[in-house]
Amino acid sequence: MAYQYLKALHIIFVVTWFAGMFYMPRLFIYNTEANEKEETVKNALHEQFNVMMKRLWFGITWPSAILTLVLGVSVMFKGEWNTILFTEQARWLLVKLCFVLLLYVYHFSLHKIYKQQVQGVFKYSSQQLRIWNEVATIFLVAIVMLATVKESISFIWGIAGLICFVVLLMSAVKIYKAIRNKKQQ
Repeated sequence: MAYQYLKALHIIFVVTWFAGMFYMPRLFIYNTEANEKEETVKNALHEQFNVMMKRLWFGITWPSAILTLVLGVSVMFKGEWNTILFTEQARWLLVKLCFVLLLYVYHFSLHKIYKQQVQGVFKYSSQQLRIWNEVATIFLVAIVMLATVKESISFIWGIAGLICFVVLLMSAVKIYKAIRNKKQQ
């Protein structure tokens, strides 16, 4: 019974962690675009976005990332997944854990951008940040597919599907940019 509660809590904190990682880059985009405003508006927006980013990042996203990790490890050991991790039947879990590791790398990249923006350093355009915003979606799709479909998905078809999804997602970002540019003219 404790296993199901741990698993439920793990999923809840995965959801809140992703919520933070989906919204944080949006705040980066808005904060970056505030640089295009006149000085007093720009300063007011930066001040407001910095408060919002700090609350989201340290109040929701970081605690959720930590609890996701702690609960995920607990689920793995309580469910005894660790004993079969390197077997054929658990290959999906090993691949999923690789994606999770990359997701934490992505999380740390967001932390770096957060620290830069709070210091008034804007290294990335809003378009670059829009593309970076979609990386969390790619990880979400890959991890959820692996966790739910497990053995019944072939590795080749899974990678091909993920690549198609990435192409569609990046195409949507480019189309959005073209539409936005057209409206601004």
